[in-house]
Order: sequence, then C-alpha cells, then structure tokens
Amino acid sequence: MLQQFKEYVDQFRFSEPIISNDAVIFGILMIMLGLIFWTHSFKAKGWVTFYRFVPMLLLCYFLPSLLTASGMVEPKDSNLYTVATRYFLPASLVLLTLSIDLREIFRLGPKALIMFLTGTVGVILGGPIAVLIVAYFNPDLVGGVGPEAVWRGLTTVAGSWIGGGANQAAMKEIFNPSDELFSVMVAVDVLVAEFWMVFLLLGVGKAKQIDKFMKADSSSVQRLKEKMESFSLGIQRNPSTADLMVILALAFGTTALCHAAADFVAPQIEANYPGLSKFSLDSKFFWLIVLATTVGVLMSFTKLRNYEGAGASKIGTVCIFILVATIGLGMDIFAVFEHPGLFMVGGIWMFFHVGLLFLVGYLIRAPYFFLAVGSKANIGGAASAPVVAAAFHPALAPVGVLLAVLGYALGTYGAWLCGVLMELSSPVSP
Repeated sequence: MLQQFKEYVDQFRFSEPIISNDAVIFGILMIMLGLIFWTHSFKAKGWVTFYRFVPMLLLCYFLPSLLTASGMVEPKDSNLYTVATRYFLPASLVLLTLSIDLREIFRLGPKALIMFLTGTVGVILGGPIAVLIVAYFNPDLVGGVGPEAVWRGLTTVAGSWIGGGANQAAMKEIFNPSDELFSVMVAVDVLVAEFWMVFLLLGVGKAKQIDKFMKADSSSVQRLKEKMESFSLGIQRNPSTADLMVILALAFGTTALCHAAADFVAPQIEANYPGLSKFSLDSKFFWLIVLATTVGVLMSFTKLRNYEGAGASKIGTVCIFILVATIGLGMDIFAVFEHPGLFMVGGIWMFFHVGLLFLVGYLIRAPYFFLAVGSKANIGGAASAPVVAAAFHPALAPVGVLLAVLGYALGTYGAWLCGVLMELSSPVSP
C-alpha cells in the first residue's frame, strides 16, 4: 500500500529539474524560512495551535524537501550544501559557542546539567544499542559496506541528536555516507525527533502532574525564571553597524583561520600517522569543525562574549537555519515508505534516550522542565531547545540556548564517539 502511494505521487513529479540556478534556489529557501518564522510569530489562536502540533523546525526541513520530492530541484547539482557546511556551519559554531557562559550553566544547578548530560549519554549509547538489537534480528538492515554502511548514515543522526544540524553536517563530511543514505537518515532524524518534540510540548501543560509523579520540587524553575528575566534585560542592547560587522568578522575570520589550520593539520596526520585515519583524524572537515568549536569556547572566556548582547547567537542561529534548509533540500520524505526498518532503529534509539532521561529524572527528582529542555538541548539543539524552554515561560528561552550551545560544543565529540561505537557494533564494517 505504501509503495502504491509512492508510485501514485511519482506520477506528478517533473521528469527533469526546472530550477538549476543556485541563486534562485537559495532565494526560494530564504522565502520559505521567512514565511515559517513570520507565521510562527503570529499570536492568533489558529497559528499558535498549528505550531503547537507542527514544530517550526519540522517545517524548515519539510518545505525544502518538497522542491526535491516534486522534481523541481536536483540537490546533487547544487553547491548550496557545500557553501552552507564550509562557511555558514563553522561560522555558526563560533557565534553559538562564543556566547556560552559555562559558569552560568553550572549555576543552573546540578539537576539541569545532569539531565542534559543524561540526554547526551542516552544518544551516545542508544545508537550502538539500537544497532546491536536490530542486528540480532536482521543484520542486513544495519549492515552494508563503504559509503553504504548504515552506521555511517546513523552518525549524522547522532550529530543532530547531540548538537543539531551543524553537527549533523559535520558527521556527514567526516564519515562520508552516500548521498542516498544521508537523505534517508535526514528523514529518520527529523521525523523521529519531531514526533518526540510533539509529546514534550504536550507535556508542558501537564508539567505539574509530571513533577508530582517524579516527586520533584519545581520551585527552582521559578527562581530560574526570575533570574533569567534579569539576565536577558541586562545584556540586551540595540546593535550598531559596527557591532554587526565585528560579529561577522569574528565568525568568518575564525572560519578562515580554521580552514587554514585544517589544511595544514589533516595532511600531516595523513602522511605521518595513517593509522589515525580510521578515527577520521585525517579529515580536513573534522579539524575545521573541532577548531571552530574550540576557538569559540575559548573566546567565551574573553570580553568578546559581550557581543552576545548585540545578537551574536541570533546571527549564528540564522546561519544554522540556512544549513537546516539546505539539509532539508536533500531529505527524502518518502524514505518512511521505502525504509521502515531504519525508522525502527531510530525509534529504538529514541526510546532508550527517553527512558534513560525519565529513569535518571525520577531518581534525582528533577523537574520536568529540566528533563524537557535537557532532552531538546541534545535532540535539535539551538533550533528547538529555546522553543521548549519558552513553552514553560518566554523568560526561560535563554536557558534552552545556554544548554543547546553546550550541546553544540559537545556534539562533534559525542557524535564522533557514538559513530565509532556504532561502527564496532555494526555486523559489517568497511
């Protein structure tokens, strides 16, 4: 039945792409993003209800995918993804980690950090556990060799589920799954993650009952809300043109330096330490992402972090959503019909993540707020964690940003580790 539905839809596809100019495609993607953010800002009851059940992030992936599904665009012939990953991605990591305040995160209390790190561990361990479980029943489903090895594609899901779209793109370039496999994995990532997000948002209205079940004291959330209201007002300012130019200089200047360093380090490792290639340490892109993240974190200990008040993280978020749109352009929305088994892998993986969160949350009596934001700071990162936090109260949105930025900082490292574990768990390795 599912195959028949796909065949029916295929009848309406364009036989040849009708848009091949990247400038036109980019303009269409920006219009889509603009419409999504514009309608999301509406306070009308209809739009509020719509976005309560249809997450904004899901649309940012889904609408661009329609261009490909209809045959209007052929992503393989476009350079937009390359530009997004080589320029916007490292620049966004610099700006998002530039704003990180590690001291402020620790002041949120141990339960917030424990729940966030539990979510990270749930992703890192959940991936290889899901592979092992499925391999026991159907090894061919999670097997494959070379670029078609399923574990390679799953590393991109790990990147997205620990940090976000930026880390997902990083894992694609580091582990090099085929374009077809990556397209399927984007669908697995988005559909499974957004399905979980719907339940998280529905749980906001039941937060008091959930806290009662968890035997949690939610008074800390109220104190945190008041603290963040004061924090947000204290750093906010109207950015000048000079502020914006400095922010862009920091982002793309650091990106340039990281490109130069990666161009030197990766060939040296490849020539002198070939054994490290199995850990992707001879990949220029790996070093580009790691260096951009590291430099951004180091900058956060200087006065440069004050540019957060002028909108550094907002510009970084814009770069992330441009990346999300280009990833969505390559998403195969019919993958759920053609590869239901891979969605089962994603479901087992997510079930482990969620189960571990509730187990640890119950043991430490963590409020539902910390569980929800801790999960989405991993599963979706800066694109969705603030949305979940703001669902509790708008003043709490920066908490989601702070934890999500920490997710970006850990995403590359955690997803890489998860990828190595999934390779070891895979029934067939290259």
